[in-house]
Amino acid sequence: KFEFNPKVGIDNPALTLTEDTDGEGVGEPRFYLLTKDNTETFGFCLHEELGCQGHVIRQIELGGVAQRRGLQDGDRLLQVNGHFVDHMDHVRVVQKIKASGNQVLLAVLDGDSYEAAKSLGRDLSQMLPDDIRPRLCHVTRDKSGFGFSVSCPEGTKGTFQLSVLQDGPADRAGVPPGSWLLELNGDSVKSYSHTQLTKKLKQSGNKVTLLVASSAVEEFYRLRGLRVTAALADTSWLPFKVRELHLVKGPAGYGFLLKEDDCSSGGVGQFLWEVDAGLPAERAGMKEGDRVLAVNGESIEGLDHEQTVHRIRAREDQVTLLVIDPAGDEFYHSVGFGGHGPALAGEP
Repeated sequence: KFEFNPKVGIDNPALTLTEDTDGEGVGEPRFYLLTKDNTETFGFCLHEELGCQGHVIRQIELGGVAQRRGLQDGDRLLQVNGHFVDHMDHVRVVQKIKASGNQVLLAVLDGDSYEAAKSLGRDLSQMLPDDIRPRLCHVTRDKSGFGFSVSCPEGTKGTFQLSVLQDGPADRAGVPPGSWLLELNGDSVKSYSHTQLTKKLKQSGNKVTLLVASSAVEEFYRLRGLRVTAALADTSWLPFKVRELHLVKGPAGYGFLLKEDDCSSGGVGQFLWEVDAGLPAERAGMKEGDRVLAVNGESIEGLDHEQTVHRIRAREDQVTLLVIDPAGDEFYHSVGFGGHGPALAGEP
């Protein structure tokens, strides 16, 4: 049995789907958006149990976040941040939740429906929407501009739909045609008029970062009363990438030092320094100044230097680090990812 009791806090309560049965005893998945600060927990454990299929929600804390949101004992976890996990190794699922940082979106199915669906041979992934993630796109202007135009119903604020020029900068940056604009350079546009948005775009210079949602994704969140945030976004289109480094200790150790320092964008982080030539750290691709986001698949958000070192030393001869370079780190802070950049969105 593998137990997990992650930390999470309270955000907008998730409205769940009505569990209509189809005559075969199979209900519908339910979705919960959870956020945390460092003093709260999810209030449940995730189990892998003998003779019981799936990743099982257990030990729901009375009055805790999970209970208040509506998670039920015996629910099976199907999706984490839009990623289908029913087929995944249990430890990997635990790591995906822990690496989510401050916010996680869970999809669950009640235990009876799960067992019924399995007995009927159903593909559980087909019970879930194809894509429920907004998209974060970084657009660089060319001679023709950014390659998109904005329409807004007359007399309204904050409702902007994008028309995207085929093969233009926005299209190449991954902006879906007809998508809805949610954030511009890390700021919500919900209070902007069309004139204000146009002014902000002009002030952005040659580069702009957009949080956008297709019509289907926007409808998914709106119908469930969920707030779309950059922390849930698909970041695969961005030029800034996190890197996963797997180090196996050699006779002279890993070959790097860990230093706690101020982040350029505020707060304190754990940084990698004095990377020795020819040793495991350098061979794995470590660069001086990289910031550590996660150790062995688990976010280090809220941990101090000593706690992070302890995590790194937890496995005697190897460690896996999720890191980001200074330019990427500053970028993710600027668009509202907080302390953990794309680790929140389940990347890489």
